[in-house]
Amino acid sequence: MTGTPEPAPDAPGPPVVGRGRLGRWRDQVVALGWLVVVWNLLWGDITWANVIGGLLVGGAVLVFYPLPAVSFGGRLRPGALLVFAGRFVVELVSASLHVARIAVQPGYRPRGAIIGVQLRVPSDLNLALTAEAVSLVPGTLILEVDRDAGMLYLHVLDTHRPADLEVARQRTLTLERRIIRAVGSAAELRRVEADPSEKGTRS
Repeated sequence: MTGTPEPAPDAPGPPVVGRGRLGRWRDQVVALGWLVVVWNLLWGDITWANVIGGLLVGGAVLVFYPLPAVSFGGRLRPGALLVFAGRFVVELVSASLHVARIAVQPGYRPRGAIIGVQLRVPSDLNLALTAEAVSLVPGTLILEVDRDAGMLYLHVLDTHRPADLEVARQRTLTLERRIIRAVGSAAELRRVEADPSEKGTRS
């Protein structure tokens, strides 16, 4: 009986190609860049002093407190990154004004709530970036990140109706989509663009 011979059970498979030194260096550079961005957002002002300070602090964090290996398999899209930054600043100002109004309005008692948001891309990088961006917006605070389930649990300020909870959830998913558009892979982008869970917030 003739036919294609089957490989021996102990035959070696194809070699596994590692990420290599270049890939690890690229991941470190990406991590440092985001640490610098977060540092400047925390200061609330982008100056040369803050950029240099962010580089020093971010470099120290990566050297003395090395982060777990997070592979960056995405693609940087400058146009989408500018859109993300512009819309994020608008939402930051809007949320700040809303919280300020609550603080000075006599007799007004805001009600808070805790919600869970299931992200479409449960990678470590997307979880970290989305959680950081959500926490920077006044009125929302990340309480817990479920890495295994890809879930963010956040506290939302000033919720009086069930619709307010849905608005907060959709806002978080929209933020995730903008991040994926800016730095995600083609497969991740297809996943968030095809997700029907967002209602009327595609921007």
